[in-house]
Amino acid sequence: MPNPHASSAAEIILTVNGTPLRTQDGATIAAVLLNAGIPSRQSVNGEPRTALCGMGICFECRATVDGRPHTRTCQLPARNGMVVETNPQSDREPSR
Repeated sequence: MPNPHASSAAEIILTVNGTPLRTQDGATIAAVLLNAGIPSRQSVNGEPRTALCGMGICFECRATVDGRPHTRTCQLPARNGMVVETNPQSDREPSR
């Protein structure tokens, strides 16, 4: 008998910091990063940061997605072939 709780979502592959990661279609990029233990970015002090609010308000989940810096990953579903960079030089916060 089939499991009624089993997911029927297709598996996709996205690249995070040069490493291919498999996930289910429809998962947010923030969820993919959290499941892989990868922080979204580093603070100016070098502290790892990741999704906090999960609804796009805190901006802690920012990463570069397909070349677009400061993308809120908690609001963006992962798609096959996406390229995510969690702390490229161009995405760093300005020094204060």
